[in-house]
Amino acid sequence: MSRLEDRFEALRERGEKALICFVTAGDPDAARTVAVVRALAEAGADAVEIGLPFSDPLADGPSIQASSQRSLEGGMTVAKALTAVAEIRAACPALPLILMTYFNPIRHYGLDRYARDAKTHGVDAHIVTDLTPEEAGDWKRISAENGLDTVFLLAPTSTPIRIEVVSRLSNGFVYCVSRTGVTGARQDIPAELTDVVGRIKAQTSTPVCVGFGISTPEHVRHICSFADGAVVGSALVSLIHEHRDADDLTTRVRDYVSSLKAATKS
Repeated sequence: MSRLEDRFEALRERGEKALICFVTAGDPDAARTVAVVRALAEAGADAVEIGLPFSDPLADGPSIQASSQRSLEGGMTVAKALTAVAEIRAACPALPLILMTYFNPIRHYGLDRYARDAKTHGVDAHIVTDLTPEEAGDWKRISAENGLDTVFLLAPTSTPIRIEVVSRLSNGFVYCVSRTGVTGARQDIPAELTDVVGRIKAQTSTPVCVGFGISTPEHVRHICSFADGAVVGSALVSLIHEHRDADDLTTRVRDYVSSLKAATKS
C-alpha cells in the first residue's frame, strides 16, 4: 500500500474524512515551505499537495498564479523543490506528499529521471494538471514502475466515458474539481456537486476528494458529507503570503488548518 492508501484506510477506520492542503514550493522560500508543511502535519492535515511552480499555470486562479510567479522569481527549480520535499519527508515520515504541477517541467527534466528522483526524495503521488488520460500512457507506466500514485482530475462537465477512464487510471484518490474554471476561494459550493461525486463513486472504490473554492470549515464539513475528503489551496496560499514575514506564521497556519481538520470529523 502507498502512504495515500494507508492514510485513507486509517481515516475510514476512524470514521473521518481527509483534509488535503496545498502549498506552493518556494513561496515565500524553500525553508519556510518546509516549516509550513511541518505545521500542516502538526495541525492534522492528512496529505499535502506541494505545487511545483510553472510559468504558465493555466488551471490556477490569481492567488496560486501569483505564488508560482513569486516562487520562480525567487529561484525555485524542480531540483530545489525535490530537495525541500526530502527535508519535509525526513521531518514527516508518514505524511503523504503529492506534487502538483504541469507536464512541461516533468518533460523538461526527463520523465524517467524525474520519476526516480521524485521517489528518492519522498514524493508519493502526482497531479499533473494539464496531462489528459489519453496522453498519460508513458507517465502512468513510469510512475507505476517507480511506485508513484497518479491522481487525475474530473469536473462537473465530465462525460460518463471520461469518468470511467479517470476512475480506472487514478490511484491514491480521484480529484473532483468543484466547478469549471480556475482555482480560487469562493463563498458557495455548487449544489450539483453531490450528484457529480455520486456518479464518480459509482465507478470506483478509490476515494474521491473535492477541491477548488474550498476555504472554510463549513465548506469542508459540507464536502465531507458526501465525498471522501476536501482540498484547500488558494485560501491557505493567501494566508501564507499575507503573514509571510510574521513571527507567528506557522502558528497562524496551524490554527487555520486545525479548524478545517475538525470539520472532517463531524
